[in-house]
Amino acid sequence: MQKRHTFNTAQVMRRAEELIEASSNRYRITVQVANRAKKRRRLDQDDLEEGGMKAVMQAIVEMSDELAQPEIIGD
Repeated sequence: MQKRHTFNTAQVMRRAEELIEASSNRYRITVQVANRAKKRRRLDQDDLEEGGMKAVMQAIVEMSDELAQPEIIGD
């Protein structure tokens, strides 16, 4: 049985809100998060032992860390 790493869901929610607020288009940022999660899921399929956060949550955390880079949120 895999051991899951603990993470703060409130922090993930706060980061998701920051992403949405920083974006000019909610739909676009949602699609970007989904695409990042899908890509991560494909890459992590080979590494099954990680057992960390779900792909969507990890994508939110990564993208919120990259808020300083306008090309992530901009056109």
